[in-house]
Amino acid sequence: MTSMTFGQKKFIPTAPEKGSFPLDHGGQCRKLMLFYMRCLRENADDNSACREQSKAYLQCRMDNDLMAREDFSKLGYSESEKKQEQTQNHQQS
Repeated sequence: MTSMTFGQKKFIPTAPEKGSFPLDHGGQCRKLMLFYMRCLRENADDNSACREQSKAYLQCRMDNDLMAREDFSKLGYSESEKKQEQTQNHQQS
């Protein structure tokens, strides 16, 4: 039995700003997601310490069409981080 509430407007859901994205049913990015979740756990849920892992996870989702391709600067990753990563990768080589 439903209750009628008079005087309230009917709720009309709206789509998210960026649209919806499919779940990773095939587990293509599960390993990267687990690395990210472990990093969060080890760093008291401080996501700033796990930015490399989160970026790798998002890249995997984009590569497997689990989310729309988006420039990382629009996802909160700055160009200075990109340059820093390139410098670190170059130093490791």
